[in-house]
Amino acid sequence: MRYLLTVNQPTSAQQPDDPDLAQSMAELLEEMAQAGVLLDVAGLRPIEEATRIHLSGTEQTVVHGPFAEAKEYVGGYCLVQARSQDEAVHWASRFLALHRGGWDMTMEIRQLDEAR
Repeated sequence: MRYLLTVNQPTSAQQPDDPDLAQSMAELLEEMAQAGVLLDVAGLRPIEEATRIHLSGTEQTVVHGPFAEAKEYVGGYCLVQARSQDEAVHWASRFLALHRGGWDMTMEIRQLDEAR
């Protein structure tokens, strides 16, 4: 089963400077790749660069960021192949554990809705 793990952060959150984080992340992602779990991972460009398209009835409206009403944003994602939701939760928990000391973030784990 494939799961999408999204990294959600408040728009007001400041990312602490952690020089060891990049190395720790690289090691975890390599472990996930070696375990055959990691399918894709990426951070996203800032919310200020985003564009939204809203559909109401048949009318579409295009709005370019930044979005004043946004309380949080998706900062990145990880796509994993896991045997269960518990396994996906395990990897998400390991990811979050690397971000210690001042981070304010949430990971959402959602199984992809795929034909069986």
